[in-house]
Amino acid sequence: MRVIGIDPGTGSFDFFGMDGEGVILDTSVPVPEVARNPKVLLDTVRSVFPLDMIVGPSGYGLPLTPIRDITERELTMMVPDDKSIPLYDGIRMVIRLMQDEGFPLYFTPGVIHLPTVPRYRKANKMDMGTADKVCCVALAMRDQAELYGIDYGATSFILAEIGYAFNAIIGVDGGKIVDGSGGTSGGPGFITLGSMDAELAVRLGSFPGAVLFSGGAKDVSGKDDLTPEELAREHHKYPESWGMLLESITKGVAAVMVSVGSPREILLSGRLSRIPEIREALADKLAQFGKVRRLGRRASVAKEAAEGAYIVGEGLLGGRYKAIIDSLELRGASGTMFDYVLLKGAEPEKP
Repeated sequence: MRVIGIDPGTGSFDFFGMDGEGVILDTSVPVPEVARNPKVLLDTVRSVFPLDMIVGPSGYGLPLTPIRDITERELTMMVPDDKSIPLYDGIRMVIRLMQDEGFPLYFTPGVIHLPTVPRYRKANKMDMGTADKVCCVALAMRDQAELYGIDYGATSFILAEIGYAFNAIIGVDGGKIVDGSGGTSGGPGFITLGSMDAELAVRLGSFPGAVLFSGGAKDVSGKDDLTPEELAREHHKYPESWGMLLESITKGVAAVMVSVGSPREILLSGRLSRIPEIREALADKLAQFGKVRRLGRRASVAKEAAEGAYIVGEGLLGGRYKAIIDSLELRGASGTMFDYVLLKGAEPEKP
């Protein structure tokens, strides 16, 4: 089976695919290049045609849905029609083009769509981990099962996905996702503010989505061109930024520990986990919760979410990873990200 997965990251779009045991695609396209020419994404996919399945880019996620069934409503559920974030327009355009050309593309769920997460944990949440984070979990399940020689249903871990913009913390117990804090519902990331104080939200009134891409460790530093690598090398110059980043992830893991209980280990993934200073500092802080290691992967270029998306696609086709799909209950995903809002006197705008 020829399957590829796509990870629509904030810093890059990553692609990973295999045909049986052979890698057919393992690459990354920087977001500035995508912003200049979104069709580069289509060209990357076409370069490995024919394909049996493509997974992603699914944004906030949907119950398992083929691209032929996507209407404007579903598209906006995944990728908001927010003009303040130019990249969103590019992604929406690419999805429409893929639909017009009949690409064998499937969109996959976020954490909030899964039946394995108790309803009370979903209350007043929309982002408990986007679709790419669920794909990362699929990769983590394969990695842990292979490393320890256990069934997928016996996997247990907390995954800290540390991206260029957002962080997400996902809890897995008995091979099922049971809890998660997404990039906009957890702590701050390198670029982003994470969850917002409700009092602040009220006083801001309406605000564009681009606001979510500010207020993180980079802004705390006061250096507009600070990179994660520079922060890691010279964190003594930016102690508040360094403290914010590390403490945010540590608090996130501590919170999800309540839902998982006794995870076998804490796994690190994402772009910032590749930076040795960040990875080592987090390992020291998270050691209080158990064994800590970086998630293993076979891709040499693409990020974990792209390889995880490949695993999801291969499993959906009934391949060797079908048991991961069954354990995660991805086929039982349902509903929308608006279903659990219980507020009175206000209601979010729905597509």
